[in-house]
Amino acid sequence: MTKSPLHNLLLAVLAVSALASMALCWMYINNARQFRSLNNQMAFINQRGQLTQALVGDIMEYSKRNSAIDPILESIGAKPKAGQPAPAATKPATK
Repeated sequence: MTKSPLHNLLLAVLAVSALASMALCWMYINNARQFRSLNNQMAFINQRGQLTQALVGDIMEYSKRNSAIDPILESIGAKPKAGQPAPAATKPATK
């Protein structure tokens, strides 16, 4: 029995397909790892932002009772300076 060229061609296609499959699997695993890592970083940043907002809210409440903290709040932009008016709230669009 003689080997046909089709047999060799199909073996080559199988080998290329297996290598491509391994490469795509490796890329998927790396992308999934990177996604999980970035997702954890995003959750940490969101949590820290929420904690910061809560802290600023507590400090704003404290500044109502003790105005000695006002210069610090003014320096970070959490409270307008004493001589400047507060920024106007935006109005919703009317129909």
